[in-house]
Amino acid sequence: MDDLDHPQTNGPQTNGPKTNGPNPTPGTTPGFEFNHPTIISLLYLASCFTGVTAIVGVVLAYVWRGEAKGGWEESHYQYLIQTFWIGLLGTILGIMLLIVVIGALVLLAVAVLVIVRSVMSLLAAQKHDPMPNPTTWWI
Repeated sequence: MDDLDHPQTNGPQTNGPKTNGPNPTPGTTPGFEFNHPTIISLLYLASCFTGVTAIVGVVLAYVWRGEAKGGWEESHYQYLIQTFWIGLLGTILGIMLLIVVIGALVLLAVAVLVIVRSVMSLLAAQKHDPMPNPTTWWI
């Protein structure tokens, strides 16, 4: 018989997939977490296609702001509420400026700003990190 018929093992056999890194803490599941700031961020991102989900998102942000479980959530609610108002005011200004053609650029810039702010909040919320400067009008 040759070695191909009976492969030999050179170490202990392990059952199941090998994982790298630390084990997750008990009671938590690794992967995507749908915490409140994440849900609001996803609603804002969905508003790029639907338009109305941002209104649902800002209402939830105002409601859930009073129930914040930690300082990191409070900073997200403030950041996301401000993101909504930036988007709304920028959209109104952009629509008004469409008459002089520059409105299209304003609308594009506002859309990019809202998307970037929503993604930044989403990423930080997954790590339970507070937003570094929740009162800023920029990124």
